[in-house]
Amino acid sequence: MEHLKEDSACRQSIKADRKGRFYSTGRRKSAVARVWIKPGTGKFVVNGKNLKDYFFVPMLKVLAELSLKITEKLSCYDTVCVVKGGGLSGQAGALCHGISCALAGSDLSLRPLLKKEGFLTRDARRVERKKPGKPKARKSFQFSKR
Repeated sequence: MEHLKEDSACRQSIKADRKGRFYSTGRRKSAVARVWIKPGTGKFVVNGKNLKDYFFVPMLKVLAELSLKITEKLSCYDTVCVVKGGGLSGQAGALCHGISCALAGSDLSLRPLLKKEGFLTRDARRVERKKPGKPKARKSFQFSKR
């Protein structure tokens, strides 16, 4: 039910601002990504750095630009992102969600493809809380019968 609320946030019509940019917010775990896309040459900036410099793990770089690759718009839009919170994996997931919502707002014909791939739905999984008497959420101390 939570993911339906987050998907409805992507559903609202997004209009371009005075500079021709489309804005959206993406979330994953505790990471939040603010994303601006505008028609351009395919430049990708995350927190003032190039995408390759920010995500030094190749898999995270691929995840961050996955929605642009699937819609074949990788070289059509310039993307500027500000990401806060979480780790690198959560930030890459938040970027993918934010870019997908912005793409769906900029071109409504892309929405069915992004929806089918699951990019418009927020991944609502969180870290489970630590339980009392245990070292982690589910891990237990070694059991000794005698």
